[in-house]
Amino acid sequence: MIKALVTACAAVCTLTAHAATIDSIISPTRVVLDDGTKRAIVELPGEPVYACGLKPFQSWATRFEGQAIESAADGSVAVAIDGAPVSLATLFVRAGWLRPAALTDDAQASMTERRGGWACASAQAPFDAMHTSVDPKILAGIALNESAYNGRPWPWTLNVAGRGFFFRTREDAYRAIRYLISHGRSDFDIGLLQINWGYHSKRFASPWDALAPATNIRVAEDILNENFRLTHSAAKAVAYYHSANPAPGREYLARFVKHLSQIERGL
Repeated sequence: MIKALVTACAAVCTLTAHAATIDSIISPTRVVLDDGTKRAIVELPGEPVYACGLKPFQSWATRFEGQAIESAADGSVAVAIDGAPVSLATLFVRAGWLRPAALTDDAQASMTERRGGWACASAQAPFDAMHTSVDPKILAGIALNESAYNGRPWPWTLNVAGRGFFFRTREDAYRAIRYLISHGRSDFDIGLLQINWGYHSKRFASPWDALAPATNIRVAEDILNENFRLTHSAAKAVAYYHSANPAPGREYLARFVKHLSQIERGL
């Protein structure tokens, strides 16, 4: 990553003095700059997201061709958005075409909202990227139980006293959480894995933190691992994630098994 940033900075610093523009965008990690006298290929840090193939990205990226480049604060290639320089890498991450080495909030949002190339990825893909200690298939199966919207887990989901709400953005969900807390409510579940705020708020730094997909997944893993240590059974660990009472636990486990089968068939 450092090498890529140095390469990008060197190209930008050399070309910006000559009012360089974006000539073409080869891939999410390779951009051709032109200052009227010479061209240079700039390497952007990260991994391309090719789940939908290269052509959809190239079609989307044509909007940047011909735009003047600027230098972002970190020296990377940037374009002006609303009068301020924004790095191309950041724009590509937000749009779902580039996966950075460190999964920033933008990367987590684009991945779980299925933007750009992530639209064609499997339901398991976000959990492959963000899990730490639990099989990502198990996490994906539970998430489909907990926050499914249009057939995929949705990160900005709340369940308030048994009623589900799906918000368009993290900010919208956060405003709803603040409203609930300000009215003395704690009977609600948050995020991809629907962590109950009343029982588990101390596991998070803040309600905003609870919505972060990677944090939400980590806390769910902690709960599942605790359930497993208590029961010595993977099936019971999943059932107890919903309820230790046998009847609702069995029903929850049955839905989980159905979702797990769908994931294994390529959902």
